[in-house]
Amino acid sequence: MAKDNTKTNTKETANISKSKAKREERKKEVAKERRQKRTAKIISIAVAAALVAVIALAAGKSIYLSALRTTSNTDLGAGLTADGKIEGFDAAKSLTLVDYANISVPADEVAATDEEVEEDIQSTLESHKEASTDTTLEIKDGDEVNIDYVGTINGVEFEGGNSNGEGYDLTIGSGSFVDDFEQQLIGHKPGENVTVQVTFPEDYDGEEVAGKDADFAVTINSISVMPELTDTFVAENITEEGVSTAEEYRAFVKNKFYEQHLEEYLTNYIVENTTVKSYPSSYLKQIRATTKFNDESMLQYFSSYGMTNLWDLRDDEIDDELSYEQELRTRAKDTAKSLMVYQAIFEDAGLTLDMDAVYAEMTEENGADYVANMKESYGEAYIAQGQIREAVTDYLMKLYK
Repeated sequence: MAKDNTKTNTKETANISKSKAKREERKKEVAKERRQKRTAKIISIAVAAALVAVIALAAGKSIYLSALRTTSNTDLGAGLTADGKIEGFDAAKSLTLVDYANISVPADEVAATDEEVEEDIQSTLESHKEASTDTTLEIKDGDEVNIDYVGTINGVEFEGGNSNGEGYDLTIGSGSFVDDFEQQLIGHKPGENVTVQVTFPEDYDGEEVAGKDADFAVTINSISVMPELTDTFVAENITEEGVSTAEEYRAFVKNKFYEQHLEEYLTNYIVENTTVKSYPSSYLKQIRATTKFNDESMLQYFSSYGMTNLWDLRDDEIDDELSYEQELRTRAKDTAKSLMVYQAIFEDAGLTLDMDAVYAEMTEENGADYVANMKESYGEAYIAQGQIREAVTDYLMKLYK
């Protein structure tokens, strides 16, 4: 009987298949390892290239910033002639000047509004409030009152709870006093004695009273009363020339706002509608320097509020030195354009300055020491430049009022 090799062959075939499968699997692993190594190499090259690019960009930015950085300067008169004009400035070559003598002023944009007139009058009346002891008056929310008080806890006075008869000015509703102290005075009258009961907050600054109930014996001394706008009030309190009645004062306030709006409209219009062909580069640089100095001075003041960089003073989008320097250039151009326009109109209109008369008026109003300090602090050239602007503004107002 012949030997059966079927089982043996099947076993050998299975062994060969397993061996081949292992070889194929190993090939796949080797291929995978090679792919991973190639990928890692490519990534490392890309990272290195990116790092080089970042370093190069940072170096380039640093070089650019170094060239852009402005050195501050305090000399406001630098780049100006003795009579306050920009050195070397030729208006015809530098500007296409607006037709300043033929501006169409929209009446509705410069007219005073009823709201601002009334607010101004109320502010004037507020400033002339007087303390009244009229016993028919009642305290209302928002009133200004003068009181005296003695505070006690369980019948015993506590430190800081006594006005000592000196009177205390309190605005009802201001929240200056604890709990509802102020609200308990509403409805009472001058001359009345009122007992006010309060509870101090648990976290009140003062262990002696924190979290405790207190009684205040309050004497209402007076209520501040705002006068009405009458002819008598105007005659007694308003010193404006030509104003003697309430109606005249209201007209005066209305005209004041009209002139403010008109001046604002005209001064904005002449600058916005003039085109700059070229800037005086040296003067532009000087304006940047003095503007930066002003920013540095402001930063010193605001440093106590946590501001440490110049760009902290600017808008949110100005967030580093580079953006600050770029914005500084924009501001300098805006300032230069305005000064160029005023000088151009001053010259074109044939206006002149009498600085002796200017200083004489300043001396009469403020004293010789003030004038001497102004000259030393700002320089006569800078003062003259300011007078050029004022002369042009006055000239335009006379044209359009």
